[in-house]
Amino acid sequence: MKTLKSISLLLALLLAFTTLSMAEDSKKEINRDADKTLNKFYKEVSGSKRYLERAKGYVVFTDVKEAGFFIGGRYGEGVLRVGGVSKAYYSITSASLGMQMGAQQYSLVIAFTTDAALNKFITDDDWDTEIDVNVAIAEWNAEEEADDIDFGSGAIGFMLDSKGMMGNFSLEGTNFDRITPDDD
Repeated sequence: MKTLKSISLLLALLLAFTTLSMAEDSKKEINRDADKTLNKFYKEVSGSKRYLERAKGYVVFTDVKEAGFFIGGRYGEGVLRVGGVSKAYYSITSASLGMQMGAQQYSLVIAFTTDAALNKFITDDDWDTEIDVNVAIAEWNAEEEADDIDFGSGAIGFMLDSKGMMGNFSLEGTNFDRITPDDD
């Protein structure tokens, strides 16, 4: 009975967490936050600016929130940029079931290194990482530069500015949906 109460409480918390975090920001807010995230990325990861300049495009999610206790979820909003220009806005969502515990908040930059990967992302209104493409999560050390590394994938994810702790991080089963935020 105690386990059932704990699970019910967790589901209520996840619902509240999802409801609070799903309030759409305006285009101006999303772009401002993306610029801040990119500036931090450029400072923290040597060669990252050159890497993104050479990428076919990239999407920046500045405030992804994730929580779970056997049942979990993730949500965030971001902007797709091609040639440094904002082209469209997206949400990142997922739900999961399994061995997981914790909560975290982070920024995510996904770079598209091939035209095929970028075009698939742009033309598919409901891009799903589990079905359509694998996203390699970048790992490097202080002596490497991001633009010197071949990650072997058409889409490379850089996670940064993580706060909190989550027992598992994966983009499997994650959906990226195009959104239309307000202009203000």
